[in-house]
Amino acid sequence: MVMVLRLLGRRVISLVPLVLGIILFVFTVMQFSKTDPAVAVFADAPVSADQLEQFRQEHGLNDPFFIKYFVFVGLVIQGQLGKSLATGESVVNMISTALPLTLQLTFLGLIIALSAAFILGTVSAIYRDRWPDQLIRIITLLGVAAPSFWIALLLVQWLAIDNPIFPSSRYINPGDSFSGWLQSMTLPALSLAFPIAAQMTRIIRTSMVEELDRDYVRTARGGGLHPVVVVGRNVLRNALINPLNVLGLRVGYLMGGAVVIEQMFNLPGMGQVMIEGVKNNEPAIVQGAVLTIALGFVVINLIVDILSMIANPKLRSHTA
Repeated sequence: MVMVLRLLGRRVISLVPLVLGIILFVFTVMQFSKTDPAVAVFADAPVSADQLEQFRQEHGLNDPFFIKYFVFVGLVIQGQLGKSLATGESVVNMISTALPLTLQLTFLGLIIALSAAFILGTVSAIYRDRWPDQLIRIITLLGVAAPSFWIALLLVQWLAIDNPIFPSSRYINPGDSFSGWLQSMTLPALSLAFPIAAQMTRIIRTSMVEELDRDYVRTARGGGLHPVVVVGRNVLRNALINPLNVLGLRVGYLMGGAVVIEQMFNLPGMGQVMIEGVKNNEPAIVQGAVLTIALGFVVINLIVDILSMIANPKLRSHTA
C-alpha cells in the first residue's frame, strides 16, 4: 500500500509540468491557424469590422500569447476549461457529454483486442513453428501494418454496405437498447482493436516462448505434469507480466485512435468536439479536449503501473 501511495505521489507531482506543457503546446499550435475566431463565430451574420473588433476585445482574443496562456491555466486550476465563443456553452459540459462515448469505444476495443491477443498469442507460442503459428504470424503482420482508418473502411464496405449487418453511422445509447448499442459500436471497436490485437499477440507470443523454454517448465513436464496444467498454472502468470507493462501505451493509442474512428462513423464523442473546435478555431474547446485525453492517458498508465507492481514482486521491491 505504501508503494502504491508513493507511485501515486510521484505521478501527481509529474502531472503539473505535463499539464502546463500540453496547454502550451496546444496554444502554440492554435496560433498558426488562419481562421479568425471572431470571423468564424459571425460567419453567417453580417457584422461590421468594429463589431468584430469589439468581440475580440471582450473575449481577450487580442491579448498577448502568454496572458491568454496563464488565463487558461488559472481556469484549469479552478476546474474550468472556458466557454465556446460561438454558443457560450461550457467546455466542461461539452466534454462531459462526449467523453462517455469515447470511453465506451476505447474499452470495448480494448476488451476485443486483449481477448483476441491472449488466445492467438497463447496458441501461437504452444504451436511454435507449426502451421497455426505461421498463420497467426501472417495475420498479425498484416494487422500491425494496417492503420485503423483503413480497417474501418474495409469493415464498412463488407459489413455495412455489401452485407448490411451493422450500422455504419448511427449511435444508440446503451440505456435505450444494449443490443442496439452493441451493434452501433461493433464496427468502430473492431477497427480500433485489430491493430492493437496484432501488436499484443506478437508480444504475448514472444513472452510465452521465452517462458516455455525455461528450466522449470522442462522439469514440470519431466515430472509428469500435463502441459495444460503447466501452462495454466505457471507459464501464463509469468508470461503476461511483460505484455502488461506495455499495455498502458497501447490503451493510449486506442484513445487517440478513437478520436479519428469516431469521425468516420459519425459518433458524437471527443473526436467530434475536437474537430469542431479546430474547424472554428476555438482554442478553449481544443485545449480542453486535448487536455482531457492526455490526462486519461496518464491515469490509464498509472493503473497499469499499479497492476504491474501487484503482478511482479521484483518491480515492487525495485520501486520500494
